[in-house]
Amino acid sequence: MTATLASALDAAYDKAAAGERLSVEDAVLLLGKGDLLTLGSLAKAARERHNPGNVVTYIVDRNVNYTNVCVTYCSFCAFYRPPGHEEGYVQTFEQVAARLEELRAQDGRQVLLQGGHHPDLPIGWYEGMLRSIKARFPEINIHGFSPPEITHFAEIWKLPVAEIVARFKAAGLRSIPGGGGEILVDRVRKIIAPMKATSDEWLAVMGEAHRQGLTSSATMMYGHVETLAERVEHMDRIRRQQDETKGFTAFICWSYQNPNTNLLRKVKDPAGAHDYLRTVAVARLFLDNVRHVQSSWVTQGPKIGQLALEFGCDDMGGTMMEENVVSAAGTTFQLPPDEMERTIRDAGYEPRRRTTFYEVLPPVTVPGARP
Repeated sequence: MTATLASALDAAYDKAAAGERLSVEDAVLLLGKGDLLTLGSLAKAARERHNPGNVVTYIVDRNVNYTNVCVTYCSFCAFYRPPGHEEGYVQTFEQVAARLEELRAQDGRQVLLQGGHHPDLPIGWYEGMLRSIKARFPEINIHGFSPPEITHFAEIWKLPVAEIVARFKAAGLRSIPGGGGEILVDRVRKIIAPMKATSDEWLAVMGEAHRQGLTSSATMMYGHVETLAERVEHMDRIRRQQDETKGFTAFICWSYQNPNTNLLRKVKDPAGAHDYLRTVAVARLFLDNVRHVQSSWVTQGPKIGQLALEFGCDDMGGTMMEENVVSAAGTTFQLPPDEMERTIRDAGYEPRRRTTFYEVLPPVTVPGARP
């Protein structure tokens, strides 16, 4: 290491330790050249500033992928089916309700509604699904429709994004997932998802949702064709949006899952655990205006999920009672509530359930969990 590089790293470490806002250049340097254990130590201290104490939260939730019919044809997705495919489906409201009855039995608090970009379903169908869920399961928050879905709706229904958000909110939607963010750099998006929402469109949906009082998560799927500088550019766009509209509750990043996807031929060396821990630590240091950072155990597995708690994460996300998109790409980790509690305790933390909005719920007795 040259003296100039060592000096630049020391300056970036000092800024991070002092809780000062890192520049884009700082973050690129730390992501590419920072010492892994130093990054972990700094990120854990940042986590303590944002979320003091020994509690690690999680939410009992379920993903409901209401349709797999999609006309976006993303190269990294193994879940979608084109219109007319024999394996394509659209769930009925009763099928959705049956899944939510199972979630209610676990005292679940969130359903994530996310589906393919179906070309034919009218807005009334979506409003009907939202109203049906709200009426039958008032205790379950509806966390639904990623920005690319809403951008797709605006195009096929010829309606402004603001009107769609308002109508969905009136029907029961309360928060929006950060799905479809991938990398918020259009060079990358044109390669991996050329028919999906642009970076500006993704951010515009989130900004509109925040202005209308909805919260959302922010995500990043990395480890495919992006550069390290483009990862940081993604984080920077999230940070700038948060400065403006302040509606992101959490940041979640995960590595591209290689098997069973068309992007496989372009990605010969997928990102591993070392890269994940570096990335999540730098995200915790850089995103000084996003309070929570989730551990991505769904893609990395529970052991790396635990280790991420030492690299800046304060939340383990959802129990993922059902997950179909990542699992279609060959990754199938799951943690029911008892395993989630055990995983958090074994990492040295106190597990607590939460709502979508990071309201910590009273302790509950989880069958099978060790006190």
